[in-house]
Amino acid sequence: MHSPLRESDSIQRRLVLLLAVTAGTAVASNYYAQPLLAIISHHLNVTRRATSLLVTSSQVGYALGLAAVVPLGDLLERRRLITGLLGISAIGLFAAAFSPNLVVLAMASLIVGVTSVVAQVAVPFSASLAAEHERGLVVGTVMSGLLIGMLTARTFAGFVADYLGWRAIYILAALLVFALVCVLHRELPVHREIGVPSYSHLMKSVWHLLRTERVLQHRSIYGACVFAGFSAFWTTASFLLSGSPYHYSARIIGLFGLVAVSGVIASPVAGRLADRGWARYQTPAFLLCTLVSWLPIALGADSLAWLVFGIILMDFGVHGMQITNQSEIYRLNPGSRSRLTTGYMTLYFLGGAIGSQTGAAMYERFGWNGVCWTGAGFVAIALIVLIITENTKKNRQSSAISR
Repeated sequence: MHSPLRESDSIQRRLVLLLAVTAGTAVASNYYAQPLLAIISHHLNVTRRATSLLVTSSQVGYALGLAAVVPLGDLLERRRLITGLLGISAIGLFAAAFSPNLVVLAMASLIVGVTSVVAQVAVPFSASLAAEHERGLVVGTVMSGLLIGMLTARTFAGFVADYLGWRAIYILAALLVFALVCVLHRELPVHREIGVPSYSHLMKSVWHLLRTERVLQHRSIYGACVFAGFSAFWTTASFLLSGSPYHYSARIIGLFGLVAVSGVIASPVAGRLADRGWARYQTPAFLLCTLVSWLPIALGADSLAWLVFGIILMDFGVHGMQITNQSEIYRLNPGSRSRLTTGYMTLYFLGGAIGSQTGAAMYERFGWNGVCWTGAGFVAIALIVLIITENTKKNRQSSAISR
């Protein structure tokens, strides 16, 4: 058995990379279905709107996992928690591979969604294992693994489905996760936080933060609205790209996930600006970038160049907004960062689930223009809330000065 690491010990590079792979592999399970929705719809003989439930169920599952499972990382022994969740995830992936109908596939997706929050357990785990002088580098490396998993999942799924069928991606993913469980059980050190309050206390604390911290409330609204539009796009993109005028295969549709590399560029830029106190200015900038992106995306209904340009703009705005939001909420209470993450990310993915279903419904009724109006509408809500918030803040400052 591994002995616990002390806070002052330096973490081995091999262990950092293993946690990065763990985060990327876990979060990737939530994105395999997105480029395959049109194929699954055809093979299971269900409507495209019904097939979008797969994305919604995985996002709802992820939100449930964030709300109920991630806080366990502050209570339970983390190696056992990570390997246990991944073991259940492998079972869920196998169930998805052999699902006889959409209902079973949606339930399997829900299970995979809940357990894929391993990624959000791995990040604070890496921070706890790292020494003070290397903590930022370690966390950044693990977060990079998470982002790479998100970016490559759609491409990997598209290629596998094109050659072996859509069920094969779930079988391969399950085998990969199971192999990872075996490696993690052998390589991860035993680690448990000391002096942490009870689970019920942690959950009450999350709710208290959501009720009392206005910055958390506002940032959660911005994040949920932006991610709702983002999810509306990616849920329906495979419908657009598999039909006229594109008629792309699952392999080509999956490649569009790589266009999202702009998000990797936005993340460090947003982080540096937030550290310099520019969050007040970059928040409207990233929101406007996301809003404007829906114009070229709309033109992308029959123009590949406009569509790619719109995706780049959208991903830059969405990921920049995400880093800005997290930078701001982490300033609130350093001792409650895990709980702040739980509150924020739960609402973030609930917004994504709403966006997925709304986008699919609008695509079915109004086509691609309906999706674009929906995505732009979600971002417009965030901008309206921002304007109201800033005006309220100015009025309070004026009242304080007049007194």
